[in-house]
Amino acid sequence: MVGRGRSKDELFLGIDLGGTKIAAGVVDRGGRILARQYRQTEASEGPQAVLRCLIDATTQLLAADGIDLSRVSAIGVAAPGPIDARRGVVTAPPNLPGWHDVPLGRMIQEEFSLPTYLENDANAAALAEHRFGAGRGVDHMIYVTASTGIGGGFILDGRLYRGATGAAAEVGHMTILPHGPRCGCGNRGCLEALASGTAIAREARERVARGVPTLIAELAEGDLDRITAQMVAQAAEQGDAEAREIIETAMIYLGVGMANLVNVLNPQVLVIGGGLTKMGPRLFDPVRRAVDRQAFPATASAVEIKRAELGEEVGLLGAAAVAMAATE
Repeated sequence: MVGRGRSKDELFLGIDLGGTKIAAGVVDRGGRILARQYRQTEASEGPQAVLRCLIDATTQLLAADGIDLSRVSAIGVAAPGPIDARRGVVTAPPNLPGWHDVPLGRMIQEEFSLPTYLENDANAAALAEHRFGAGRGVDHMIYVTASTGIGGGFILDGRLYRGATGAAAEVGHMTILPHGPRCGCGNRGCLEALASGTAIAREARERVARGVPTLIAELAEGDLDRITAQMVAQAAEQGDAEAREIIETAMIYLGVGMANLVNVLNPQVLVIGGGLTKMGPRLFDPVRRAVDRQAFPATASAVEIKRAELGEEVGLLGAAAVAMAATE
């Protein structure tokens, strides 16, 4: 497929495999989604059940919209990491129980007899934002997703940077506070342990458990397990001082992480996506201040900090972008 003429009429299958949802779609080179299907992942049923669901969604997608498979150039799959993109293998994703060294790329390629390319979901999202979204037209872009966890992808010299083993851009696991809270990865003080939605909710639960007066307790009706980052943001919007402090602290840490990345990679654009961006200025203002304060002046002034543009479609478009990039 490499080296063939590029045509706007080329079609690509994108498959976004998540822990709770599978999205399959047909996308053209311009980023138009011509057809889409969704399924529940049923992750607890194991790899074979998920694969059957994925194939069923894709087959029905093509049939329902009358799309001839011969018009499709390649398939891209976005999957939760860790993965081995070179071999097309999903190694051991924490939100897909029972998955261990599953050759997902080969399995899909054999089913549809089309070149199939596998990429981790954060890298795929970075490709999508670079090709179709907030990073269009630049050669150097950092993509960060700030949600339940924190992930990222790097576009350097116009191409996705994977690193020596394909594990580059684990931005959520840079150490920000060496003796900070324990992260899910086992280390302490990772950016994800300080600034993610999970971190915000954890800090709120700890304060409520200590009896600190806060609207968060009222919103959760006293149930610690109900507390989410969204709830903390809601309390902050209603003027709750504790909620505001929790978010401000988390965003200071996020800003420190972003300033580190800007210093190291000197991007033209820093694109931030994920659920936490719904907080708007409560996220973007502290990040901009941190970059201006802590990054070198030349790198800080060169970078534009932008909210991701593709929203809920980023996974599907990212999967398709993986196939497009691989066939150019």
